[in-house]
Amino acid sequence: MKYLTVFLIGLFMLSAFSSCDAQQNKKVENSVSDKVEVYYFHYTRRCATCNAVEDETKKALEKYYADELKSGKVTFTSVNLDEAEGEKIGEKIGVSGQALIIVKGSDKTDLTNEGFMFARSTPTKLYSLVKEAIGKISE
Repeated sequence: MKYLTVFLIGLFMLSAFSSCDAQQNKKVENSVSDKVEVYYFHYTRRCATCNAVEDETKKALEKYYADELKSGKVTFTSVNLDEAEGEKIGEKIGVSGQALIIVKGSDKTDLTNEGFMFARSTPTKLYSLVKEAIGKISE
């Protein structure tokens, strides 16, 4: 019985250490990414404001980050959450509804509220916010 107890304690400690290593490796892998990814999550049925958020975000990226878009350092992805692939991407990023998210490695900036607030009424304000968010996340 004594050997069984020692064996179980050793097995428990071994599994605990390997779990910590896996999490640490994942964190390092995410943090080394130089790529800035801009995601616009939406559903199939979209209103005028939903379409404007996507369109104006693309315009902002073209205006301020045209070279980075061409080189792949900055990407824009429109993700339909009604599709299976879109749902997987949403789970990976941690999004379950309409959202405008800027991601670099493990850092995320959520511009959803600002996107819906300014896309139709003051798109230049949204452009500035996108530029500012990418600038901060790229530092």
